[in-house]
Amino acid sequence: MSRIGRISISVAIFCLITNFCLADSSKPLIFPIPQQMQVTGDSFPITDQTVIAIPEKPAQQDTFLAKFLTTELADRFGFAIKTVRTSNLPDNKNIILAGTVSNPLVKQYCKKNKIALSPTDPGAEGYALNVSKNIVFIGGSDEAGALYGVQSLRQLICKKDGKLTVTAVHVRDWPYKPFRGLRIYVPGKDSLQFFKRFLRDFMSLYKYNKVILEVNAVMRFDKHPELNIGASEFAKSMIYTRRDRPKGPHNVIQDSAHYDAGDYGLLEKQELADIVQYARQHNIDVIPEIPSLTHSYYLLFHHRDLAEIQDAEWPDTYCPSNPKSYELLFDVLDEYIEVIKPNMVHIGHDEWRMPVGTCEKCKGKKTSDLFMQDVTKIYNHLKTKNVKVAMWGDHLMESVRGKELNWGSSAIFPGDVWTEKKARQVDPNAYIYNLPGAMPEQQVRDSIPKDILIFNWFWSKTQEIEGVWSGGEKNDLKLQDMGFKQVYGNFEANIQNWAERTKRPSIIGGASSSWSATTEFNFGKDQMIDFLGCANLLWSTHWPDRPELIEIVRDRTPQIRKYISGKTDPSCDGDSAVPIDLAQHFNVARCDQIVSANLCNLRGGTITANKKIFNVVDANSDVKCAIAVATKGTGLITLPNEISGIKIGKDVTSLIFLHACQKPARNFLTYTLLYNFPDTADLLGWYEIVYEDGFVETIPLRYGVNILEWNQSSENYCYAAKRINCAKENSDKPLYFYAFELTNARLGKKIEQINLRGTTGFKAPKTGQLIEDNAIVLLAISTLEKRQIPPNP
Repeated sequence: MSRIGRISISVAIFCLITNFCLADSSKPLIFPIPQQMQVTGDSFPITDQTVIAIPEKPAQQDTFLAKFLTTELADRFGFAIKTVRTSNLPDNKNIILAGTVSNPLVKQYCKKNKIALSPTDPGAEGYALNVSKNIVFIGGSDEAGALYGVQSLRQLICKKDGKLTVTAVHVRDWPYKPFRGLRIYVPGKDSLQFFKRFLRDFMSLYKYNKVILEVNAVMRFDKHPELNIGASEFAKSMIYTRRDRPKGPHNVIQDSAHYDAGDYGLLEKQELADIVQYARQHNIDVIPEIPSLTHSYYLLFHHRDLAEIQDAEWPDTYCPSNPKSYELLFDVLDEYIEVIKPNMVHIGHDEWRMPVGTCEKCKGKKTSDLFMQDVTKIYNHLKTKNVKVAMWGDHLMESVRGKELNWGSSAIFPGDVWTEKKARQVDPNAYIYNLPGAMPEQQVRDSIPKDILIFNWFWSKTQEIEGVWSGGEKNDLKLQDMGFKQVYGNFEANIQNWAERTKRPSIIGGASSSWSATTEFNFGKDQMIDFLGCANLLWSTHWPDRPELIEIVRDRTPQIRKYISGKTDPSCDGDSAVPIDLAQHFNVARCDQIVSANLCNLRGGTITANKKIFNVVDANSDVKCAIAVATKGTGLITLPNEISGIKIGKDVTSLIFLHACQKPARNFLTYTLLYNFPDTADLLGWYEIVYEDGFVETIPLRYGVNILEWNQSSENYCYAAKRINCAKENSDKPLYFYAFELTNARLGKKIEQINLRGTTGFKAPKTGQLIEDNAIVLLAISTLEKRQIPPNP
């Protein structure tokens, strides 16, 4: 049966027999959602007698998977498990077995249990996962499939009442699309360990197999160290002047600078090679993005003679008519190829913003010819290295970039306004100039190699040069008609008409993008909806609707944070939380209006989330039950701006706050403020932790980071706090508060008190707009007490 046939049949089976969730049907046990899955109702106990079985003569992959599982159980659950070598699967023992079809134990199990498993069934990257009372079996069609089966198993392991179990399932799974990627910046030196966790515990866990790393001049070059020096100078210039990009002569718009790649710093070659090797161990192919022609600041810092606009403060595009441009570019390409050893290089080529006619060497030449010749030269060079090419496709599409010449203005951002008249209205003295448009379609057909993989970021709506809005599907079809394979670049989980569009053979996958530094904060705050949602679109054929996806993200975020931060909240380590009495500081009652709403459906009593325990005042509408402070912005708000002197008086391991804001605030993507990522999330207020010696630690409360609104009216999720529904049991409206745990930064020092303060006049990035009035509502605080030394036996 064909793969397409299996997909359509599995959908029917899935709908009829699969119970893919436990108590809550909106929360899949395994994500991306498997093609075929059945929950049997049993479980597999992991005990001291459980072993991981590998063959007498294990392959490298067998030992890798066994070590992977051993590490998982030790690090996540504090449980040690042994690996045994055997030629036969023993009876009546709890066994975990994972391997490919070439593993003799896997063959043995499949034969005995009549499981069809081969390199073609379920196929590339596919696997079978069977969990029963006595055995966990994972069989992969290939090494990638076996690893993905283990990643699915990780999501089934849970600890309850001190016992470790695996939910019993029968899974048969394979990918929907072969290219499943994330397009991000290469991490900086301080983020390398985070990045390894992200590769293993996010990308591989959710079955991504490509990472496109924009590298620029982040790697230390042997042949051109001046590029590294220039990169540092450039980043400092942008940061110290508070800019995301420079402007050219006459204030013309230049390309995005991307100076935060590498966290504004430098990696040694061995450091880059190490993360590449680590990625490949987890079935993630590294595709370096080495921008050429456009976004090429990194090449021109100390090679101004190669720039198209040589009198720019910081030139962004090199001259395609100067042979020396390619001598430099090819040196850089070759050093990266030597270190990364890629199968493919992404060469950029988007957003060519050169004012036509200003480059002396390019004057009188068609921009379409210059673009074609540039792509061809780079393609031919990489072909000699046996390296394939990917590129952004906007300058191949007249529907995106217009015909031959477009126009720009110093008064507006190119593409935002499509008539010169409107630009003149913005600034009558604006500098108007021509910009390169797209190559003519016939030239693309005749001269651009069709084995170049096109990154289609114009899959949504795009504007034609005549000013008529056109659906992105027309662009999909045009690229296919011209003979290209394509992936959706800048991919988002809310793509329209996904099922029908992706039936087209030219669509081989997608890559969601991050356009700011590769850090836990940036990814955690901004990217989880698209990173998780796109993972499921690309792997599965079971696609939740948008509200269901948002709930899945919210449910999984605490576990994701635990994995990629490498940190565990102290409350997860077994000690009980002790509630603090806040009654003397309460200043609002249940039915008081707090800005524009109230807490009338708040339930009282003990509220728990795992080991996080809170006491909420069980009182009527007239009794004070919470602390509320004002976030002052555009209007007048009568709440106090601070509540001080919340007594703690103890050396605690952690503080756990149960809080929310009253209404939504703003959370901009971090690339809107490259020199100050944290302030892209509205600062609503802060806690002051006052120690016995007078030292004060300030903890910001940022919207979408560690606090959200209580009625959850937006699609936002809260990365650093766990959502808890605090509404009365019979209420039809949820009332969400967020449990935010703060580890004591000075263990052994007594915390005397806590102060809560709201901000006054916080302004949005770039626009300078004041925040709206809001309120922070603190419902409860609990502490994790210092653990007592056990008595001598």
